[in-house]
Amino acid sequence: MALRSFNPLALVDPYIAAIVGMVGLATVLPLHGEGAVAGRYVTDAAIALLFFLHGARLSTAEALVGARHWRLHLVIFLATFVLFPLLGLAGRALAPNLLSPALWSGVILICILPSTVQSSVAFTSIARGNVPAALCSATASNLFGIIATPLLAGLLLSARGGFSGTAVIDIVVQLLLPFVAGQLSRPLIGGWVARHKALVGLVDRGSILLVVYTAFSDGVSHGIWHQLDLGQLAAVLAVDAVLLALVLA
Repeated sequence: MALRSFNPLALVDPYIAAIVGMVGLATVLPLHGEGAVAGRYVTDAAIALLFFLHGARLSTAEALVGARHWRLHLVIFLATFVLFPLLGLAGRALAPNLLSPALWSGVILICILPSTVQSSVAFTSIARGNVPAALCSATASNLFGIIATPLLAGLLLSARGGFSGTAVIDIVVQLLLPFVAGQLSRPLIGGWVARHKALVGLVDRGSILLVVYTAFSDGVSHGIWHQLDLGQLAAVLAVDAVLLALVLA
């Protein structure tokens, strides 16, 4: 009986490859000037559309059940504001010379930031998870993080920060209002959205790709690849991979 040939490309998730591809595209063709402004508008519009479609797809009862899932929200809060910061501090204590002080500060800063609402909802939807709970928990984490993150930064990094009312307005206008609009539109378009799940999936994945592309375009425009050599980049990726593996485990 003949053995089937092994194809290493079969082990690569196409969507992960697409995300990496966006990093490469932003490196080769970053957005500049008016293009960068247009890219941000398109990305914001895609995120608003994402929340509108999820609002139209989810029933109000499902959203309320997600909001009452307090045990899940407590786990997420503890993971975001306790577990991740402790892992970042432990990594710096165990391998202080692996990264420069500035890079370790960056890692710890990432560890004390909540996940974006958009990515939380999009990835949960892609994984066919509890989207209402993800929406409620991620929104609450971001609102709480407006206060908690500056406090943790001051405690762990000796940095100064303050409350940002603009962040609250951004969350309400860009995320919550489209979701509410979707809920109100549900009697009219809810059935159509339910029959076209592929559209929601396309918006889920497309919004993430747009965010990655615009974010890395901004980084490339500010010379991110000139500030890190390959050794430092590999070390940062290794630290990120270990953190991700520990939390997923």
